[in-house]
Amino acid sequence: MRRRDASSERRNARDFARIARRQFVSRLDSAIRRLKAQRSCIDAAVAIVGGHAGVVLELGLGNGRTYDHLRERMPNQEIFVFDRQVAAHPHSTPDAAHMILGDLKQTLPAAQARFHKTVVLVHSDVGTGDDAENAMLAEFVGPALEPMLAPGAVVISDQSFAIPGTNPIELPPDVPLGRYFMLRLGG
Repeated sequence: MRRRDASSERRNARDFARIARRQFVSRLDSAIRRLKAQRSCIDAAVAIVGGHAGVVLELGLGNGRTYDHLRERMPNQEIFVFDRQVAAHPHSTPDAAHMILGDLKQTLPAAQARFHKTVVLVHSDVGTGDDAENAMLAEFVGPALEPMLAPGAVVISDQSFAIPGTNPIELPPDVPLGRYFMLRLGG
């Protein structure tokens, strides 16, 4: 039987204390929480803006799950999706006329005139996992969306955006604070 050295014992104790201080959640549990928050926030936003005429923007197609959910919840709305590339299941991919490919730093400014004050709902899931990169992206995306938002528009995001003229709105009760963010223009 091997004897542990004192430095190994101290390191193990520090690691245990660090883990005990934070709420440990597996990556699977974190993904489930994120998906539940997305669904709850989308459903809440649809309840607010569902009857208003206007365009819906999905920033980040990913696997197409939230796009498919938006399409089901808002069948009479045009939904335009922004992403770098298409990697979703074909059933959960918009047609070419509703898919805007490229870097958001180019595609959002280019879309401002086209969607000027017509967007009633934005769902943004463009987080990268890198806090510094997310902060820079959020700093860009928020103001880039502002000219496109119709009065009363709702923005749902995995990132905290500062969008001129918007105010935070109450999250659904099952969404933990900081998991997702909801804003309303003039609301």
